Amino acid sequence: MKADSLFSLPSALHFSYTKDIELVFTLATGLIELKLEGVADSVDDWTKIDDIKTVFPCRSTQIYDYVEKHWKEDAFFGYQFLNGVNPMLIRRCSARPKNFPVTDEMVFSRGLYTLVEEMKKGNIFLCDYKLLDGLKANIIKEKPQYMTAPLVLLHKTPDDKLMPLAIQLKQTPAGDNPIFLPTDSECDWLMAKIFMRSADFNLHQLNFHLMRTHLLAEVFTVSLMRNIPMVHPLHKLLLAHTWDTLEINYLARNQLISKNGTYTEFAAAGGEDMMKLLKRSLSSLTYSSLCIPEDITERGLETVPNFYYRDDGLELWDIIQSFVDRMLKFYYNNDAEVKKDTELQKWISDIFEHGFLSQESTGIPQRFNTVKELVKFVTMVIFTCSGQHSAVNSGQYDYGGWMPNSPSSMQLPPPTRKGKTNQDTILQTLPNKGVTANAMSALWLLSKSSSDYVPLGQYPNAHFNESNPCEQIKYFQGMLQALSANIKIRNLLLEVPYTYMDPEKVENSVAI
Repeated sequence: MKADSLFSLPSALHFSYTKDIELVFTLATGLIELKLEGVADSVDDWTKIDDIKTVFPCRSTQIYDYVEKHWKEDAFFGYQFLNGVNPMLIRRCSARPKNFPVTDEMVFSRGLYTLVEEMKKGNIFLCDYKLLDGLKANIIKEKPQYMTAPLVLLHKTPDDKLMPLAIQLKQTPAGDNPIFLPTDSECDWLMAKIFMRSADFNLHQLNFHLMRTHLLAEVFTVSLMRNIPMVHPLHKLLLAHTWDTLEINYLARNQLISKNGTYTEFAAAGGEDMMKLLKRSLSSLTYSSLCIPEDITERGLETVPNFYYRDDGLELWDIIQSFVDRMLKFYYNNDAEVKKDTELQKWISDIFEHGFLSQESTGIPQRFNTVKELVKFVTMVIFTCSGQHSAVNSGQYDYGGWMPNSPSSMQLPPPTRKGKTNQDTILQTLPNKGVTANAMSALWLLSKSSSDYVPLGQYPNAHFNESNPCEQIKYFQGMLQALSANIKIRNLLLEVPYTYMDPEKVENSVAI
């Protein structure tokens, strides 16, 4: 979008007065609270982990409290790759990466398993943060920061837990790049996990959150406004899924990733190489990775137990796709009508050119030839702007509010030898008080929906006149309510409930 200020945006695309006031109030009260606590501008290191509780002492959630108690545990560490704020990186591992020389003796010292056998059974998983490799970390308050590009190997145990086996903090094997193991000293192993969690924070924020939801939603929105007239059925269908997106993205550019933005000032990846990471992320983006059924299959995660992002996401995708199919087939009787719709073709052409830089390798269609192709793409757009954004946004404070579980930056370089880390080293490596407080404040703001948010399936300004589309909307809403009820029942039995794909809590658009 071209917007030199918020006033450059059409008035119809501005936040409501209520939302503007709430955002300002939430931000202002958070900053005032930090000032009163005396931590907002502090460059002091933490001297005790428990002191972090003094930041926002009254702002906790059920999951935040759980994270604070269990963040050191290996089982919870593994659980977060499936149901935390970034379930997008884990994949089944069928062959050990050449740059990750893990042996059976390292990870299965008791001889109960072998890597080859467990890989054949589908019980070994890998998270690879190679997109961060070689990036120059930020400088915060004139102090150099550090960021790693780790590889993490995990094992599904017979009791269906996902347990970390090994962590290598840099991509290239070397004598000063040890492979950390659960059998190492408690401090060595914890430090490796903390560096990995910091890497996850940075890759998640810029790739899976900012680029794959916020910026893509902007592409879909701007192309819709440019090419599809208001009377067109696609405009009516997608309008609710573009609500507030342009203003929230303007604010993100202005307040988060600008020269003096929160992310730029307090995150390791917010330095001069931030745009390099975004370019790398775009180069790895494919159409199939935006379609959850294909993404889950491609990552080999169809049968992983206790994977609620997958379970709820696939259900949500199917409900959206069924709705889109019925809506679009009402307006397009056959493929020929899709082909000759010039406004529709301009919409997808603009998206391909400006959103995906005309890269055919992404798999993004350049035009629509069939109703089926159109249904799939519109399903992806709605899912990206609603369920997917909720999955990678709504839990930011839940999982990142307790800073040691998700540090925005690290103050010391990663260990090059085992046996050199202690409690003091960990405290000196974690972000200082000011960085911690400002990052927590941002995560609190970004996780907080406004009181006038519009849940998925509501079309207050859709202007559908025909009875059939109105009936389809009601049926869609009923299917979403049924899914919401099922998720709530499931969550009653879970120690850590998964709510981010509950349609009742999923916003219609990228609006926060």
